[in-house]
Amino acid sequence: MKIAVLSGKGGAGKTLVAVNLAAVAQTAVYADCDVEEPNGHLYFQPHWRETVSVDIRLPQIHAERCIGCRQCVEFCRFHALAMSGSQVLLFPELCHACGGCQLVCPNGAIDEQSHRIGRVRSGDVGNLQIITGLLDVGERSGIPIIHRVLQELPATGTAIIDCPPGSACTVMASIQQADYCLLVAEPTTFGRDNLRMVHELVRVFQKPAGLVLNKVVAAWNPCQEYALQTGLPILGRIAYDRYLAAQQAQGVVVAWKSRKYGDLFSELLQVVRKECGHETGAGGQW
Repeated sequence: MKIAVLSGKGGAGKTLVAVNLAAVAQTAVYADCDVEEPNGHLYFQPHWRETVSVDIRLPQIHAERCIGCRQCVEFCRFHALAMSGSQVLLFPELCHACGGCQLVCPNGAIDEQSHRIGRVRSGDVGNLQIITGLLDVGERSGIPIIHRVLQELPATGTAIIDCPPGSACTVMASIQQADYCLLVAEPTTFGRDNLRMVHELVRVFQKPAGLVLNKVVAAWNPCQEYALQTGLPILGRIAYDRYLAAQQAQGVVVAWKSRKYGDLFSELLQVVRKECGHETGAGGQW
């Protein structure tokens, strides 16, 4: 079972939920697809076993063979190629590495060269496997890194996918293999509006989804109101707690330190498994 944990904005508690779900699963994989700023490994402090480079293939233009036909420029819908006089210019930050320009060139003036955009690290702590993608500074898109992270996931067992915040293309790539999407939201108007966007995204992908309300206080909760209006199941509530915030700031896996939070996240995992049909044990909300 692959559980993708999402939030419409940063700081809502997505990594808190993802890290602690993986921790209570005992034997599981934690996959950090927030490749621009992965931080789940800071909690687990795994023993790293392997690091692999993630490369893409960028066009290399050979001016001596170019006849200035402009076919490559006209083909590229991302405007990564432009014509300056008789010379073709490449803007690598716009290139999507599709390889089409090489295919349409009638004179063989374009081939490809390898270009590193980041890396994927694999390690473990106890029975928990950690897979983390990291985008190199200055690179435009981490989607190939996310694909590589997801390739490392086992076919069976429990995998917790820590997605990027928001609802952009990287989030779409992160949830493609997910059996269930767990949305995390904080009780603000801004949080509700971003929850709406990410909820609409998972509905487009026809993924079953549920909601965890984080930082819950006694006052009005616009995210709870949104869930009730749209029929989004509320699977759990995490109360606003200064102790929890302090443990997060210190990089502590709170489910391993506190029996209260260990039970809380264990119950949440059971509820999600029940929603997916993987487990029929008791569940509930807190």
